[in-house]
Amino acid sequence: MKEGLVKDAYELIIKEIQTLLTILYLLMIGIGMLFNYKMYTKFGINIFEYADAVDFLIAPFQDIRIIIVSVVSIIVPMGILWIDRWIQKRFPKTYSKMNMGMNNKSWYKKFRLLSFGLLLLYFVLEASNGYAQFIHKNIQKQDSVSVKFMDNEQISGKMIGKTKEVIFLLTDQKVKVIPITALVKEIEL
Repeated sequence: MKEGLVKDAYELIIKEIQTLLTILYLLMIGIGMLFNYKMYTKFGINIFEYADAVDFLIAPFQDIRIIIVSVVSIIVPMGILWIDRWIQKRFPKTYSKMNMGMNNKSWYKKFRLLSFGLLLLYFVLEASNGYAQFIHKNIQKQDSVSVKFMDNEQISGKMIGKTKEVIFLLTDQKVKVIPITALVKEIEL
């Protein structure tokens, strides 16, 4: 009888972990898409016109900075929520005074979760804007690359990024979109 309970509990935990990992992966994909969108928008590129689903599935994992900034921008609001709950539990009278007694209302828990959800969204949006600014400045400072076609034509510029099908180059403050299937012979750094 005990073996069945342990097995059922183990299977339930595995299913919950799988669900949690799926949700976290989808969240990371969404955050990666947001960060890439903000970065390419700085150059006037609508990345959704050029990227396919595979580009977005790996988007958050292409740059470790996206993961780091995402984790930090999620941890800070969650930490604030944890501190808020800790203060409420540890110092209930002071907490009630700080909230003017609103924490005793029936709607307060929903309001607090909504407030921290909006704070989390704000942090992620601001982090993506900061990431885009940082990448934009770094691209402006980087060395030029040279793209050489099969007919020996060459284009030089600063590499903004690439998808599975195109390369984005910044040449004389203009963005050039070069299809990879356009017989590109080599990319020279």
